[in-house]
Amino acid sequence: MSSLWKFLLLMVLFSFNFVLCQTITNKQKMDDAFEEMNNNLSLRFYDALNGKPISGAVVTVGEIGEFNTDFEGVALFPAQNLEDGELKIIFTHPKYITSEFKIEIMAGSIFFNRFSVSPKLPFGSIRIVLDWDKRPADLDAHLVKQNDYHISFRNKIISADGIAKLDRDDMDGYGPETITVDKVSENSEYYYFVHDYSNQSASSSKSLSNSKACVKIYGNGQLLYVYQIPEDQSGTKWEVFKIINGQVVFINQLNN
Repeated sequence: MSSLWKFLLLMVLFSFNFVLCQTITNKQKMDDAFEEMNNNLSLRFYDALNGKPISGAVVTVGEIGEFNTDFEGVALFPAQNLEDGELKIIFTHPKYITSEFKIEIMAGSIFFNRFSVSPKLPFGSIRIVLDWDKRPADLDAHLVKQNDYHISFRNKIISADGIAKLDRDDMDGYGPETITVDKVSENSEYYYFVHDYSNQSASSSKSLSNSKACVKIYGNGQLLYVYQIPEDQSGTKWEVFKIINGQVVFINQLNN
């Protein structure tokens, strides 16, 4: 097969997958809107490694009660008499790390209702998970080990020391985009940031800041940290955190 035919075939496959993802996403939004009309709110849960829905999980929503996820990874709970503010939710499943999140209720709707959860990890490993909204389509996670390697979509298979990799690269919105480190060296410095690839040439863009991006760090059998991006700021690069001498240091700055 000639190079031209290979290129055309790849373009057709990419277009098909893009349309399929858009169709699924639009259906999910319609389903969520329909449930809101019926005084129910939807929470969606996905596997951080493959992006597939997680069924059979138990989701505890504040003091409201416990609810189960269906085959689409959706847990529904009643929206009656909910006041604006934050609600604590707890996700549990035998194959996944128990995770506690906060959701924001605004005018009877959920500000952001999609969560990617890590499968259980060996002790000493960490997993960094990036979720965001439909736009920008392509956010890229980067992990740099000082004087050693740079994990990203350009070099995602495995690190120079053989223990870090980009598990999933997402290019059509929502995520997850996931990096796993099998062992963190306490004598090394790590740097994690998110780049808005979709708007990389627009330094004044606020798309990244308004993407509802969220970074979660899993390790030692638990969800260690949850970081939300600052809103309504310009910049195409979100410097999220560093790991220095085994300790996580939150940066939380947007720049170019």
